Amino acid sequence: MIPGVLPVSNDISFHILSDLDADGRNRLMARTEADLGPVIEKVRPIIEAVRTEGDAALSRFAKEFDRSPVEPDAIAATEADFDEAFAALEPEMVEVLEFASDNVRRFHEAQMPEEMWLKEMHPGVFAGDKVVPVDSVACYVPRGKGSFPSVVMMTAIPAVVAGVPKPVIVTPPGPDGKVDTATLVAARIAGVERVYKCGGAQAVAAVAYGTETVPRCLKIVGPGSPWVVAAKRLLSDRIDPGIPAGPSESIILADETANGRVCALDLLIEAEHGSDSSAYLVTNSREVAEAARAAIPDFWAEMGEQRVGFSRDVLSGPRGGIVLADDMDAAIAFVNDYAPEHLEIQAKDPHQYLGLIRNAGEILMGEHTPVSIGNFVLGPNAVLPTNSAARTWSPLSVFDYMKRISVGHVTRKGYDILAPYARRFAQYEGFDAHANALSAMRDKAFASEK
Repeated sequence: MIPGVLPVSNDISFHILSDLDADGRNRLMARTEADLGPVIEKVRPIIEAVRTEGDAALSRFAKEFDRSPVEPDAIAATEADFDEAFAALEPEMVEVLEFASDNVRRFHEAQMPEEMWLKEMHPGVFAGDKVVPVDSVACYVPRGKGSFPSVVMMTAIPAVVAGVPKPVIVTPPGPDGKVDTATLVAARIAGVERVYKCGGAQAVAAVAYGTETVPRCLKIVGPGSPWVVAAKRLLSDRIDPGIPAGPSESIILADETANGRVCALDLLIEAEHGSDSSAYLVTNSREVAEAARAAIPDFWAEMGEQRVGFSRDVLSGPRGGIVLADDMDAAIAFVNDYAPEHLEIQAKDPHQYLGLIRNAGEILMGEHTPVSIGNFVLGPNAVLPTNSAARTWSPLSVFDYMKRISVGHVTRKGYDILAPYARRFAQYEGFDAHANALSAMRDKAFASEK
């Protein structure tokens, strides 16, 4: 037991799925960023202040929100800050960051598409794609409830692999006015040395508009609080907000063969991120459910007070706990409706359920693949869509830092095949110039050059 942390009574929310009406089921689906109305109104003046005041506003908000003495001329991390971070971080943690970063880099290098391809669709008709990196991307790295060098790896490494010319990192400063040590080390390992001390809505505004110090970027990626999500939404006409990545969420899907205590252990992983997280154990087995419920206080006794508080808020509140389904079909239907950021399948044979999952940011299978492995060292990206966005969005990847440009080349032989069809299309849709460009006028225009 960690000193100073007392055992916590077991008041885990317990839901019987078949007893819920439509409204009750929908309440289980709700996340903290679902209703951003009140937050958006608080974010508007922050955005406007950064737009008009630049670095001065960033400094003021760092002092107000982060309790951090960052002056307007000290927003950028310096080379000395990086060197100091490497000297201060224990060698074992540097080794861990290097190991994990190598896995993330190798995964994303394998993910890279062809730079360009062309396929002959008909004789003399060639079409394909050219892939180029986005010119500028900001990686948002949160800090409020902890430090997250893992987010640096997941956002900065694919940016570098994709070939973004000069990716930047924005992250809240600490009480000492500095960037988190491991964050700086992870940034340099990733190949990014432009790091700026600003977080929250003000950071999103800074990269959307640019300030005297922070460069304007075309896109921002990375998870954040509802304030960050609200700012991204308000500024979506100024900057591409990337995949929806809000507060953490997870589902542990377990059948009757699962170990309830292991399920409880893993249920706490995402629940400890913050009180705004969401985390459910969904199972068809009352035995597994009760074993997990009984084990949670034992695991709380081995956690720090802050993390116990966060996870208890989640698991005892309206956005977490245990969901008991009549059977695995009902459990899987709940998972697909919820579309969780993280999904663990706890079963002796997890592969039997893999093909039934349609909506999830990631699927981690088996008792030896907890979310912790995926978050830090597995290799696939752990920045995942939240708030049911996994129904249509994919995990962060090199593709989020790149764009495709369609390429076409048609020879005279190919033109003779395509032109009659295209001309008839143009006539049907009533576009005279479209049709004329495919008529005898084209040959006459070429003939006039002779």
